[in-house]
Amino acid sequence: MNFRRKTSVLLAVLLIAASLFAQGANETRSAVAAYTSDAKPKYIFMFIGDGMSSPQTNAAQILNGNNESGLVELDKLTFTQFPVVGLQYTQDSTSFCPDSASTATALSSGFKTHSGVIGMGVDKLTAGTTIAEMLKIQKDFKIGIVSTVTINHATPAAYYAHIANRNDYYEIGLQMAESGFDYFAGGSVNKAEDGGRESIYSILEKNGYLVTNDKDEILSLNGRSGKVYAYSPVLQDDGAMKYAIDTKEDELQLKDFVKKGIDVLYNDNGFFMMVEGGKIDWAGHANDAVANIYDTIALDEAVEVALEFAFDHPDETLIIVTGDHETGGMTIGYAATGYNTAFQLLKNQKCSYVAFDEMLDEKMDSLSFDGLLELVRENFGLVAPGMDVDDELMVLNDYEYGRLEKAFEDAKNGTTDGYEESLLYGGYNPVSITLTHILNNKAGIGWTSYAHTGLPVPVYAFGAGAELFAGSYDNTEVALRLMELTDVQ
Repeated sequence: MNFRRKTSVLLAVLLIAASLFAQGANETRSAVAAYTSDAKPKYIFMFIGDGMSSPQTNAAQILNGNNESGLVELDKLTFTQFPVVGLQYTQDSTSFCPDSASTATALSSGFKTHSGVIGMGVDKLTAGTTIAEMLKIQKDFKIGIVSTVTINHATPAAYYAHIANRNDYYEIGLQMAESGFDYFAGGSVNKAEDGGRESIYSILEKNGYLVTNDKDEILSLNGRSGKVYAYSPVLQDDGAMKYAIDTKEDELQLKDFVKKGIDVLYNDNGFFMMVEGGKIDWAGHANDAVANIYDTIALDEAVEVALEFAFDHPDETLIIVTGDHETGGMTIGYAATGYNTAFQLLKNQKCSYVAFDEMLDEKMDSLSFDGLLELVRENFGLVAPGMDVDDELMVLNDYEYGRLEKAFEDAKNGTTDGYEESLLYGGYNPVSITLTHILNNKAGIGWTSYAHTGLPVPVYAFGAGAELFAGSYDNTEVALRLMELTDVQ
């Protein structure tokens, strides 16, 4: 089924209805709230693309669009076609470049806090209550938490944990096991046996959870499965799911965990499912545009699963898609390419920086620069000056060739700690990050940071009560408006 085509028809109708209601761009929040007063969603999907703002979503739309001059056109993501779009500001109580702990706390609980703090106030002592906890306790909703990264990482943790330090992974894992939530899925538990203590997996089982990483068992999950922790049998990068670009066709993907979440959580009272595309952020930190784009597309495919459910429950389902912050300072536009883009070049990259690092680790001791160039051609499509290739844009110019030579020497010598090297490599493998920079720049993508930025983040909404998420507002309003819609406090 082509959900994008089906969505376009439905959204056109909703847009007409919304325009008749709005009668201009200056409607107040009270007017919107009055309009949505009868909307009481009982099936709520909260999708968070960690590190995802407009540059990430539009880069994904450009990659699979038409890049031919004179015929340039986007291949729109499903969620960017939702009828309601808002804009949230992401600063926390300490910085305009916030972290995931504080921003996810704002999205889940409706208040600001310090970077690094999960579910607690600015005093780092007062614990709040998340929308997920409210719905569980006050409405008897079933609750699901899904992420492509570890489930006790900052963003998923912000929906069930209250702790002053996001790095206390074991304690966060304990709070997860005690949460009573119904479905955890995706990545594994980070530091599950920290310091030789009892495994979080064992504690989950004692608390009545089915804990499984068996693909067949995961695919058989249903409403009779009880409380579940289902994590991918194929992990990468510190216990997270593999990047979408590295995932094989027969391996579980984010959309599969969302579909199984619906099967486990569906009931007459309602459910709330938070779904995080966590490795969008990790790829942004590493300035790997291709890995970033494919994980953004994977998030969109998971949204399509939720949208299919919404079509079957049109008056009861709300889908929200947003980010917690932007990561990397991604720009569509680069100094050396001016007004031109060439995103088709990105399709020459065959794997993420993590997968390429693994190749390098296996070969680095005996690898020559010529040997590296062969690996580069196979995995990035880039070739040395003077070599024949179908697309001349894939030929390294002298400057780029020199950058790669230096990166190779620095990797061989372990020269990564100087000021210049910190700007060039950001703590990542000098070779892989230089390659992604070169390919990204050739395509017309730039990066300003290896950290988060202060860009505002769009909010896309569809379904019952979606109109409440129009306009521009602080990120805390996402949680507060959800509380208003569901009559919890």
